[in-house]
Amino acid sequence: MLRLVVRRLLQLIPTLLGLSVLLFLWLNRLPGGPASAILGERATEAEVARINRALGLDQPLHVQYGRFLKRIFELDLGTSTQTGQPVWDEFVLRFPATVELSLAAILIAVAVGIPLGYLAARRRGGWLDVAAVSGSLVGICIPVFFLALLLKGVFAVNLGLFPTFGRLTTGLDATSVTGFAVFDGILTGEFDASWDAIMHLVLPALALSSIPLAVIVRMTRASVLEVLGEDYVRTAESKGLERRTVRGRHILRNALLPVVTAVGLLTGSLLSGAVLTESVFSFGGIGSFIRTAIDARDYPVLVGFIMFIAMVYVLINLLVDLAYSVIDPRVRVH
Repeated sequence: MLRLVVRRLLQLIPTLLGLSVLLFLWLNRLPGGPASAILGERATEAEVARINRALGLDQPLHVQYGRFLKRIFELDLGTSTQTGQPVWDEFVLRFPATVELSLAAILIAVAVGIPLGYLAARRRGGWLDVAAVSGSLVGICIPVFFLALLLKGVFAVNLGLFPTFGRLTTGLDATSVTGFAVFDGILTGEFDASWDAIMHLVLPALALSSIPLAVIVRMTRASVLEVLGEDYVRTAESKGLERRTVRGRHILRNALLPVVTAVGLLTGSLLSGAVLTESVFSFGGIGSFIRTAIDARDYPVLVGFIMFIAMVYVLINLLVDLAYSVIDPRVRVH
């Protein structure tokens, strides 16, 4: 297992290096250069020259790239032109909100999607199968922002069952330790704050889980249908093994391999920032921050965001590989 982890990490280094080259070239090919992009269209030549000297952009490209790569390894992603704060500090401040929302959404999708997809496959052609397939199609087709607005309007504004915005109720005295509101409430014994954070999570998590839920249902159903036709399943059933053993060890375990891949990719996409969902509920995560960065042409934030999310995807792919080796030891690399 340790050899697998080390080998996967070494294989991912060229990916990050390649991405850093693309980002560096993108920055240097911005209209007017990075200095003009930072200062705006009305910047004078003197101001542009001053920024170029300050950022080292008047040096040869290989020297600039070396400094760029060095800053990335030191986690120095630059300073946000919006807030004046280091980009890394801004991400650390906002990332827990996005992680909390993304994990809640993917937990809903997995907890509902895998059992529903499995039951739909076992009852192929029945009403549950038709309902699951139709529901997943609707879930994929409905835009996330529309579903978020619909849930907010019905359950928060009209019925008043859930909060309308934010992560915690305004004025609530809650101690922040890790930045994860739900976990912090449990950690400090402030269970009212933890429950308040959960209530704020429900609607945005439901909206965000719609597409992952639909994808997981369809993939689980297709995978289970494929496994049901395998010889080893029929052999296990003909040998008189318990239904629980056949379902768990022979059907579901083998059907989960492609589903695990899908869950990993979906989790990565959610962690990259649920821009629309966070904006609708004013959730204060990375997604809403990136939206304002795009509007303000805050390029240090955008570059840092891309590298940050690349590292997140690297770690998620590693976890997917490890999950593969646990589910099916045959895929382990020795």
